[in-house]
Amino acid sequence: MKIMINGVNADIRPESEKTIGEVLCVLEKWLSESGFRLSGLNLDGQAINATMMENCFYRDINTVNTLDIITSSLLQLVAESYLNLIQDIYSYNASDSDEKSAFADDWKESPQACFLSEQSPEIYNLALKTFSSDDSGINMFRDIVLERLKELQDPAAEFQKIESIVNNICLRLEELPLDFQTGKDAAAAETINTFSCISEKIFRIINILGMKYQGELIINDLPIKSFIKEFDAVLLQMLSAYQQQDTVLAGDIAEYEIAPRLSALYVSVLKSITGG
Repeated sequence: MKIMINGVNADIRPESEKTIGEVLCVLEKWLSESGFRLSGLNLDGQAINATMMENCFYRDINTVNTLDIITSSLLQLVAESYLNLIQDIYSYNASDSDEKSAFADDWKESPQACFLSEQSPEIYNLALKTFSSDDSGINMFRDIVLERLKELQDPAAEFQKIESIVNNICLRLEELPLDFQTGKDAAAAETINTFSCISEKIFRIINILGMKYQGELIINDLPIKSFIKEFDAVLLQMLSAYQQQDTVLAGDIAEYEIAPRLSALYVSVLKSITGG
């Protein structure tokens, strides 16, 4: 049996596998470790649909000349899932009150909800919460999904768009001790909240671009993995101090540790993206 991937000879030969299902289990594990997923299947040129899949699994490999598996990257599949979720949001908006009351229960049984629960649990949980409540948060949820979709479709462009926001939040982190000292608690809380949101976005995009930089990008004399690990440790110290209302320590960490690290991280990745 000849095994192909996306129409190209994969130069893979079955070893002890006897059935198509056994071959697919081995291939799926290998694909998963490479960041891909099985998204389609052809046997001797015939596309295998969902109703045919069970019988296909038990077929002896000696009865098949060519097995062609169709693959998609995990990032592609997540992006497609977000596109489908946006359509679900439009369907929710078009539903009447009775349909909306049952929307969440019906949605969570769908294949794409199952996929999101595994690959994007934050969005899955937010979808359930939004579809289970009134209409007040639906537009905000749609905007969040659209933002995540843009990050997957063009991470470099999304990263460049936030340059002024990052510069501004670094300045605000440097001013955080003064906000604490002068009793500007609301301003301080807003700074920490904005910093949290923008840093999460930076880390999401770096993760999407990760295969391009892991082991290559050096920041403050550290490989990016080590730099981020150190950044996380300092961030936890600041959040712990803030939660314990140790505003002096939280302010000092924000000014002298977090702000310069955030700036260095953003500038280094930006230069790698733009070639600057």
